[in-house]
Amino acid sequence: TVQLPSDEMKGRIIGREGRNIRAFEQITGVNILIDDTPESVLLSSFDPVRREIARLTLVDLVADGRIHPVRIEEVYERSERRITERIDRAAEDALLEVGITDLDPDLIPILGSLAYRTSYGQNVLRHLVESAHLAGVMAAELGLDVASCKRAAFLHDIGKALTHEIEGPHALIGAELLRRHGESEDVVHAVEAHHNEVEPHTVEAVLTQAADAISGSRPGARRESLEAYVERMETLEHLAIAHE
Repeated sequence: TVQLPSDEMKGRIIGREGRNIRAFEQITGVNILIDDTPESVLLSSFDPVRREIARLTLVDLVADGRIHPVRIEEVYERSERRITERIDRAAEDALLEVGITDLDPDLIPILGSLAYRTSYGQNVLRHLVESAHLAGVMAAELGLDVASCKRAAFLHDIGKALTHEIEGPHALIGAELLRRHGESEDVVHAVEAHHNEVEPHTVEAVLTQAADAISGSRPGARRESLEAYVERMETLEHLAIAHE
């Protein structure tokens, strides 16, 4: 959602005979949904990075007040450069935090894009950093290779950056991506097995599953899904009805 200073701005975003909104959607690849909600519009896209570039573009256009196709293109290109820089910085900060220094440079923008992806409200890149720390602690307790376990847990959800482009489970997409970029078979296996699409047969794989589960299930990490909420309410309702 992008907040607008006034409802009059919606007309300027649409433009004469819809030329501005058409240009915006064509340039950014993101849909603008304009409804009755006062002083706001909705941006819709399966690609979270593209959506963030579009959000930044629209915020800048609204602040500037000049909205026409040529201006939209200029602001979009500037926003794209800013987001690319933020993505690289987010990936480098995360790698520094978990102590990985030898990741294939081609994976950095893919990894950094996870800073704009969430899973049940939990930021995926922060989830990976958290999982890596948890796996490292458990590996140290068990006398295992800490670096290898941390690496597997840190990379386990990298496939989520590509699920809007490639069909299939994110675990298998991520494993194939890492295999192509020279990651060890231990790390690749831990990634492909973290949701049991492949049977886990190494300690690293089991630790990756455990770290993923702990990070995702800690209180406050994720929003409850609608289905789980409805199920819980129905259970409470049945309990209440069972009594006079």
